[in-house]
Amino acid sequence: MNTPEQSQLGKASAYIDQYDASLLFPIPRAGKRAEIGVTGAAPFFGADMWTAFELSWLNTRGKPQVALAHFTVPCETTHIVESKSFKLYLNSFNNTRFADFAEVQARLRADISEAVWHGGPMQSSVGVTLIAPELFDREPVFELDGMNLDRLDVECTQYQPAPELLTVGQADAPVSEVLVSNLLKSNCLVTGQPDWGSVQISYTGAPIHQEGLLQYLVSFRNHNEFHEQCVERIFMDIWTRCKPTKLTVYARYTRRGGLDINPFRTSHPQALPGNTRTARQ
Repeated sequence: MNTPEQSQLGKASAYIDQYDASLLFPIPRAGKRAEIGVTGAAPFFGADMWTAFELSWLNTRGKPQVALAHFTVPCETTHIVESKSFKLYLNSFNNTRFADFAEVQARLRADISEAVWHGGPMQSSVGVTLIAPELFDREPVFELDGMNLDRLDVECTQYQPAPELLTVGQADAPVSEVLVSNLLKSNCLVTGQPDWGSVQISYTGAPIHQEGLLQYLVSFRNHNEFHEQCVERIFMDIWTRCKPTKLTVYARYTRRGGLDINPFRTSHPQALPGNTRTARQ
């Protein structure tokens, strides 16, 4: 079974510029989900939305082509792809000739879908959208909507996940609200390098005490875990401690190595948000 420590994270890596799908390094979701109490069917739906800002290949005449790429990885896949291996895989396109955008898109979809199901029965394929250079100026920048928790003047003393900070007003009438913060920070599970993000929490239920929620989000500051795992931990902590009737957690992390990762988890089926970057991304 692949583990994060076996990946290329934190290690010197050869630059391979000829197409090689074997560079993709899948990591099972199950282990980290078990840590947060998810051992059977998960109480959430959603996807991990990736953006690749450094994608290039050669056309049939050897002329370089460039594009942006949006990837949508369903959260029911059995594996994630470790991000450095994703970057190395994309680099392997750099000196490889492809007939057109459609061939590149099909190759990406097939390879990444195979990696995230890692030999198991494929229930759904990865979504892949390529953005050509003439459409780059149509890529918008928007901040996450919602009431900004960062306005609160709170004392923060805990920098490892502290779900006990999450409390609700049990006697208060249920509410539906959307809360956001730009103060989410965690560290890479293997290298300890910082990962910076913004998070949006939408819920219906007893009102969550906002000061405690902000302190809880800040408590991830020195926590080592991958983006997808952090968002699922946040979802499960709020789900089990605050007991909302509906919950959605959506985080957008700043890019590293030309890639950003944006996990979305929701308790009820709904359309995914558009993969629209924030100013920090």
